[in-house]
Amino acid sequence: MMKRFFLCAAVAFLATAPSWGQFRTPLEDLDDTETVRALKEHVAYLSAAQLEGRKAGSEGERMAAEYLEEQLRACGVDVLGAGNTFGIAGGKDTLTSRNVMGLLQGWDKQQSQHYIVVGARMDNLGTDTLTVNGEKQVRLYAGANGNASGMALLVELARKLSYSRSLIRRSILFVGFGSSCESFAGSWYFLNRAFAADAAQIDAMVNLDMLGTAENGFWAYTASNGDLNTILQSLQGELLPVQAQLTTQQPYPGDHIVFYDKEIPSVLFTTGRYPEHGTGRDTYAIIDFEGMEKELEYIYSYVQRLANGARPLFRDTAPASEAKSAVGVYAYSDVDVKPMFLNSPDPRAFMERWVYQYLRYPQYAQENGIQGRVLVDFVIDEKGEVHDVKVSRGVHQSLDDEALRVVTASPKWRPGRHRGKRCKVALTVAVEFKLTKEKGKFGINGKTIN
Repeated sequence: MMKRFFLCAAVAFLATAPSWGQFRTPLEDLDDTETVRALKEHVAYLSAAQLEGRKAGSEGERMAAEYLEEQLRACGVDVLGAGNTFGIAGGKDTLTSRNVMGLLQGWDKQQSQHYIVVGARMDNLGTDTLTVNGEKQVRLYAGANGNASGMALLVELARKLSYSRSLIRRSILFVGFGSSCESFAGSWYFLNRAFAADAAQIDAMVNLDMLGTAENGFWAYTASNGDLNTILQSLQGELLPVQAQLTTQQPYPGDHIVFYDKEIPSVLFTTGRYPEHGTGRDTYAIIDFEGMEKELEYIYSYVQRLANGARPLFRDTAPASEAKSAVGVYAYSDVDVKPMFLNSPDPRAFMERWVYQYLRYPQYAQENGIQGRVLVDFVIDEKGEVHDVKVSRGVHQSLDDEALRVVTASPKWRPGRHRGKRCKVALTVAVEFKLTKEKGKFGINGKTIN
């Protein structure tokens, strides 16, 4: 099984080379539209082997950023060079990452001082080294769909909007976010550092993430924002080649979360999760470029409506703690007496003495090199029982399900108290799955297991 996997991984590594003739014959390519050809070129380069999976802070991520800058300039977008580089501290090292920002100025004298941000993450998982039968094997996470596809659409969207800039009232900021896989560091830096002075002028955010597998559907996630949903509804009457389907369940966590936390209306466009997600099989070969071209037409129409219509409101303006209190659930930080697990109010006791004792690394995730941190929300009620367990930020279905299984099976806690009364308390924990480089060994929360 492992031999077969690494053979497939080796083929996937080669498949990311800029030449994509191995997937389509020259005669088939003759039928491609100009847009499809451009999308192919972008994805081929951004998922190529020489970018080595675009790991946060790596040379490959820097190359992706330079490519994005070059393409935006070619589209007639003004690239903003200052304030894009930032550092991420981790252990003994500090990674240097960067964002890419391009501005398309709106024509309206007043509205052009307001912005629509269109963003896409630039980084992916990079590479890792495993030992198989005594030989070291390099596995490449090319990230063709995650997220070379989103960057490709970002460029072609910038091109279309630049052609029609005389019709755009608000200004549009095109942003490639670095280190998105590292806790959305790039989008946080953009909002809180690089663009902090004008963040209040951002009227809405559009996130383009994983848009290359249209056969799975084409989804829009708005966090139930009424004004953003109204635009979706208005486009249903348009003769567009595809229609985005509204979903109330977040298909995938992304940079839109950071904007939403700043109370900026945000929409995620995505084709959702796919079997190759987070694996070495996420290569150029799985991309549906014709589907991407159709999505581009829809997103172009959506952004035009955003840029020219009334400013969308952020409806849910109540602080999170107040909203929870309204239904009898308190934030962990708000209660007078914290819930306790085995007589400890520190959530780490729950993680170390329960979660990581009973967590098992799913076999599928082991074989496909899937790792990451799953955020799990749950409520501890007045009796100390755990319920309403859900994943707020997932990695892969296999890891998400395992994290849910263990947290759901939690023994009783000592319930929390507020103003002398027992109460329901909401808590979020991060369940980490991490692969080691040793053959046949896998890690959970930094601990190696067989």
